[in-house]
Amino acid sequence: MVSTRTRTGWTLALVSAALFMVTLDNLVVTTALPRIRVDLGAPLSGLEWIVNAYTLTFAVLLMTGAALGDRFGRRRMLTIGLSVFTAASAAASRTRSRSREVTCSAAHFATDLPTTAGER
Repeated sequence: MVSTRTRTGWTLALVSAALFMVTLDNLVVTTALPRIRVDLGAPLSGLEWIVNAYTLTFAVLLMTGAALGDRFGRRRMLTIGLSVFTAASAAASRTRSRSREVTCSAAHFATDLPTTAGER
Protein backbone atom coordinates (compact mmCIF):
# COMPACT_ATOMS: atom_id res chain seq x y z
CA MET A 1 0.00 0.00 0.00
CA VAL A 2 1.31 3.45 -0.89
CA SER A 3 1.49 5.84 2.02
CA THR A 4 -0.32 9.18 1.96
CA ARG A 5 2.99 11.02 2.14
CA THR A 6 4.38 9.19 -0.90
CA ARG A 7 1.18 9.75 -2.85
CA THR A 8 1.24 13.48 -2.00
CA GLY A 9 4.85 13.66 -3.16
CA TRP A 10 4.01 12.05 -6.51
CA THR A 11 1.02 14.34 -6.97
CA LEU A 12 3.13 17.40 -6.28
CA ALA A 13 5.83 16.22 -8.68
CA LEU A 14 3.37 15.49 -11.53
CA VAL A 15 1.46 18.75 -11.16
CA SER A 16 4.73 20.68 -10.93
CA ALA A 17 6.01 19.00 -14.10
CA ALA A 18 2.76 19.84 -15.93
CA LEU A 19 2.91 23.47 -14.81
CA PHE A 20 6.57 23.61 -15.86
CA MET A 21 5.52 22.40 -19.35
CA VAL A 22 2.99 25.23 -19.58
CA THR A 23 5.50 27.86 -18.48
CA LEU A 24 8.22 26.51 -20.76
CA ASP A 25 5.90 26.46 -23.75
CA ASN A 26 4.91 30.08 -23.16
CA LEU A 27 8.60 31.02 -22.88
CA VAL A 28 9.44 29.19 -26.11
CA VAL A 29 6.68 30.94 -28.05
CA THR A 30 7.67 34.34 -26.68
CA THR A 31 11.33 33.73 -27.51
CA ALA A 32 10.47 32.49 -31.02
CA LEU A 33 8.32 35.50 -31.96
CA PRO A 34 11.02 37.19 -34.09
CA ARG A 35 11.59 33.98 -36.05
CA ILE A 36 7.83 33.39 -36.39
CA ARG A 37 7.50 36.91 -37.80
CA VAL A 38 10.15 36.21 -40.44
CA ASP A 39 9.06 32.67 -41.36
CA LEU A 40 5.32 33.34 -41.47
CA GLY A 41 5.51 36.95 -42.59
CA ALA A 42 3.33 37.94 -39.65
CA PRO A 43 2.75 41.60 -38.86
CA LEU A 44 2.88 42.83 -35.28
CA SER A 45 -0.87 42.31 -34.87
CA GLY A 46 -0.45 38.66 -35.90
CA LEU A 47 2.26 38.17 -33.29
CA GLU A 48 0.02 39.74 -30.68
CA TRP A 49 -2.71 37.23 -31.48
CA ILE A 50 -0.28 34.34 -31.15
CA VAL A 51 0.67 35.45 -27.64
CA ASN A 52 -2.82 36.57 -26.65
CA ALA A 53 -4.31 33.23 -27.69
CA TYR A 54 -2.71 31.77 -24.56
CA THR A 55 -4.01 34.42 -22.19
CA LEU A 56 -7.51 34.73 -23.63
CA THR A 57 -8.12 31.01 -23.77
CA PHE A 58 -6.89 30.55 -20.22
CA ALA A 59 -9.01 33.38 -18.84
CA VAL A 60 -12.19 32.35 -20.64
CA LEU A 61 -12.04 28.64 -19.93
CA LEU A 62 -10.58 28.54 -16.41
CA MET A 63 -13.85 27.83 -14.63
CA THR A 64 -14.85 25.27 -17.25
CA GLY A 65 -11.61 23.40 -16.66
CA ALA A 66 -12.19 23.39 -12.91
CA ALA A 67 -15.74 22.08 -13.38
CA LEU A 68 -14.54 19.32 -15.72
CA GLY A 69 -11.87 18.34 -13.20
CA ASP A 70 -14.48 18.12 -10.46
CA ARG A 71 -16.95 16.20 -12.61
CA PHE A 72 -14.68 13.70 -14.38
CA GLY A 73 -11.74 13.54 -11.99
CA ARG A 74 -8.58 15.58 -11.87
CA ARG A 75 -6.33 12.66 -12.78
CA ARG A 76 -8.30 11.86 -15.92
CA MET A 77 -8.45 15.52 -16.97
CA LEU A 78 -4.71 15.94 -16.35
CA THR A 79 -3.96 12.93 -18.54
CA ILE A 80 -6.27 14.12 -21.32
CA GLY A 81 -4.97 17.68 -21.06
CA LEU A 82 -1.32 16.65 -21.28
CA SER A 83 -2.04 14.37 -24.26
CA VAL A 84 -3.88 17.05 -26.23
CA PHE A 85 -1.27 19.64 -25.18
CA THR A 86 1.49 17.47 -26.64
CA ALA A 87 -0.44 16.94 -29.88
CA ALA A 88 -1.16 20.68 -30.20
CA SER A 89 2.49 21.44 -29.57
CA ALA A 90 3.53 19.07 -32.34
CA ALA A 91 0.97 20.62 -34.69
CA ALA A 92 2.15 24.15 -33.87
CA SER A 93 5.75 23.21 -34.61
CA ARG A 94 4.76 22.04 -38.10
CA THR A 95 2.50 24.93 -39.09
CA ARG A 96 3.30 27.35 -41.89
CA SER A 97 0.37 29.73 -41.52
CA ARG A 98 -0.45 32.46 -39.04
CA SER A 99 -4.03 31.37 -38.44
CA ARG A 100 -3.00 27.80 -37.63
CA GLU A 101 -0.35 29.12 -35.23
CA VAL A 102 -2.98 31.12 -33.36
CA THR A 103 -5.30 28.10 -33.31
CA CYS A 104 -2.57 25.82 -31.99
CA SER A 105 -1.63 28.39 -29.35
CA ALA A 106 -5.23 28.50 -28.18
CA ALA A 107 -5.36 24.70 -28.11
CA HIS A 108 -2.24 24.65 -25.96
CA PHE A 109 -3.74 26.77 -23.28
CA ALA A 110 -7.17 25.19 -23.48
CA THR A 111 -5.54 21.88 -22.60
CA ASP A 112 -3.55 23.47 -19.79
CA LEU A 113 -6.77 24.25 -17.96
CA PRO A 114 -7.28 20.74 -16.55
CA THR A 115 -3.70 20.94 -15.29
CA THR A 116 -3.96 24.24 -13.48
CA ALA A 117 -7.65 24.33 -12.58
CA GLY A 118 -7.36 21.23 -10.41
CA GLU A 119 -4.73 22.87 -8.19
CA ARG A 120 -6.43 24.09 -5.06
